Amino acid sequence: MVPELRQAYNTAFTDEKFQAFVEALNSHSTPIQFRIAETPVFIPKKFAHQMISACEQIVDVILRPDFKEKTGRAIPDAFRVPNENSHPHFIAFDFGICHGAGGMLEPQLIEMQGFPSLFGYQVLLDDVFKQHFGAVAGYAPYLDGLNRETYLELFRKIVVGDEDPEQVILLELFPRQQKTNIDFYCTEDYLGIPMVCVTELIRKGNQLFYRNHEKEIRVKRIYNRVIFDELQQQDISVQEKAAVLFDDLDVEWVTHPNWFYRISKFTLPLIQHPNIPETRFLNELKELPGQLDQYVLKPLFSFAGQGVVIDVTPGDIAAINDPENWILQKKVEYAAVIKTPDEPAKAEIRIFYFWEEGAARPRPVNNLARLSKGKMIGVRFNKDKTWTGGSFALFEQ
Repeated sequence: MVPELRQAYNTAFTDEKFQAFVEALNSHSTPIQFRIAETPVFIPKKFAHQMISACEQIVDVILRPDFKEKTGRAIPDAFRVPNENSHPHFIAFDFGICHGAGGMLEPQLIEMQGFPSLFGYQVLLDDVFKQHFGAVAGYAPYLDGLNRETYLELFRKIVVGDEDPEQVILLELFPRQQKTNIDFYCTEDYLGIPMVCVTELIRKGNQLFYRNHEKEIRVKRIYNRVIFDELQQQDISVQEKAAVLFDDLDVEWVTHPNWFYRISKFTLPLIQHPNIPETRFLNELKELPGQLDQYVLKPLFSFAGQGVVIDVTPGDIAAINDPENWILQKKVEYAAVIKTPDEPAKAEIRIFYFWEEGAARPRPVNNLARLSKGKMIGVRFNKDKTWTGGSFALFEQ
């Protein structure tokens, strides 16, 4: 992406330095349960501008008066939660680094979600990286003029608001067992709020409480990290405990669960932009594209890539009995552009957007990156490969 920085970084890299970096990350609070990549991704201004331009186009669509009406069907009836607010507090946009026209590199939107991401861990990652590899002059992970302090201040303001941090909880299903639990520990440290499992909630009337030692604490705000689809995979006893979340409660959601579905694959057919692949609802297609192998078939109501059909055939489409719940998306070609000691790696960049109460629109604030040498981004496609895994992008300032 930035050849001179890549060359300098790779030349100075040593396994000993990287292992010390990983050990420092693992010593923060809990061993990290996903692979940490050996390198950040260096992003030049032009490429960053393309990503932000696509994000802003999507924000424009979200701001339309009819957006909620058009995305009402996106929320499964079984997962609809009362008291939805006017906008999401957080949005994440995933871009692949892809080959464009004439061989130029360009970002292409892969997915998006009205849901939090690793907002705490990415701060730790940048901090520890600088300690072991040094700062990269003129480059930073933070966006829109923010730095570490102002980013955390905004994060705290949105999540905690004016409440006592003890009455604001990070809610998840068995948070200490999740692969991303490092982010929850970081969030506890940076914001001073506790992580609470859904099964630990206590309901009294329309109020929620959790127990801190022998004391019951009233919950005023929920920083929601529960992906409701995962509830269906839990024991019935857990599902029964979680049923309280779908009631009319006296609590503020950050961000409200309905936005997870509104801002998702469901939104993609509503948007046209050069850095957003053509996407159509399957039931709205008059006829199939002539070059079907250039498309990918995705279920609307799934997460973590489940159910995606990459090499689409007419038979795959004919076998679908609920086409209104599927999209057909133009396939993008990831560019193996990150030079490593062996084969080059592909990368995805996730842009974090924060939406403060009272603000006219959200703003870009930070990011994460994922590196891959497999067919797709993800752990199961990168077994026994190095220079892959979780990382972050450094943007030219």
